[in-house]
Amino acid sequence: MIEVDVRAMSREEFDTWQTEVVDAYAQEQVEAGNWTADEALGRSQDANAALLPQGMDTPSMIFLLGLLADGTPIGRLWIGLTHPRGVAHCAFLYDIEVAAEHRGRGLGRALLTAGERVARERGAHALELNVFGYNTTALTLYGSAGYRVTTQQMRKDLRTSAGPDADTLAP
Repeated sequence: MIEVDVRAMSREEFDTWQTEVVDAYAQEQVEAGNWTADEALGRSQDANAALLPQGMDTPSMIFLLGLLADGTPIGRLWIGLTHPRGVAHCAFLYDIEVAAEHRGRGLGRALLTAGERVARERGAHALELNVFGYNTTALTLYGSAGYRVTTQQMRKDLRTSAGPDADTLAP
């Protein structure tokens, strides 16, 4: 496996990442069918602001840049040391991204491993994350890295499918 090191993001790197992560989260919510395209960017901005009321200086948040041995940046991580649902000793991975030009080389796993190391060094006993069901690449990565499903949400679009018993359940 390729080694990836991490360091704290600079203020400039954080600012650039913030714009990109808000845009990406909005798009993910649209793709998942949770938000409309018209509302997505505003809702994503609001969600991000709620999680990071002090921006880069929000307590218990870690923002990391992943680097190859030669110093080439390959990705970013956002880890919260305080779990959003209050799970004791469990950090939360809000975002992990490998730059498009570096994907497909095992760097996602290496970046994830580096993030796990930082969380462990900061006192976390576990690391939890959410992943959209349509993101099969991420699901494969996390499963192969030892993550297991702890909760699962499922949805059926009732506008496009009446279901097997539609005729017998009519009012």
